[in-house]
Amino acid sequence: MDCELILPLDVPDESRATELLDRVGSEVAWVKIGLQLFTRHGPGIVERIAARGYRIFLDLKLHDIPNTVASAIASLGHLPIDLLTLHASGGREMLRAAEAMKNEVRPSLTLLGVTVLTSTDAAGLAEIGIDASPETQVLRLAKLARAAGIGGLVCSPLEVGRLRETLGPDVTLVTPGIRPAGADADDQKRIMTPGAAARAGASFIVVGRPILRAPDPAAAARAIRAELTSA
Repeated sequence: MDCELILPLDVPDESRATELLDRVGSEVAWVKIGLQLFTRHGPGIVERIAARGYRIFLDLKLHDIPNTVASAIASLGHLPIDLLTLHASGGREMLRAAEAMKNEVRPSLTLLGVTVLTSTDAAGLAEIGIDASPETQVLRLAKLARAAGIGGLVCSPLEVGRLRETLGPDVTLVTPGIRPAGADADDQKRIMTPGAAARAGASFIVVGRPILRAPDPAAAARAIRAELTSA
């Protein structure tokens, strides 16, 4: 199973995103558009970046009552997106409604259930009343999402091996919290190198700041892709 690199466009505005893509070029095939760019520029930015030849991971982490989430997916169905996030903690009915609407408006889209954010550790879970380790909570939410028909999951690389073993080869596993050897961890607490994540069974890795901050972003992306290939 090949593991692919996703570049998150975690920059303030479209001009910065365009500048970064000009520098990275074809060294990445996938990009992630999150709340920062989407709330500033609206759906049009998805279409404009897709028109440059990139595949789109839209990271909105939808979480609301079932009808509202389903309606949001209906509104997004015309956009050229391949991956879309929603919180698995929204519950079975929300997840089922989302998957049903996705199948109606854009069957090729893969919904990704977000389990536990990579910035959250056991202490963070305890603060919101969850008396479980991140690993236990991830597995619980992953099984819930899969039972509701969701095709993929977002998890830290530290859980990806267990999820791959438990859920099998068909589930799409997207892992943020990736840092090349020697890179700063920043605010990520559960991290792994690109090669280790690929060997553990990740379908996609999301690598942001080590590329965004590099003097030569294209070279940084190329090095990570080479590590994935060797893994």
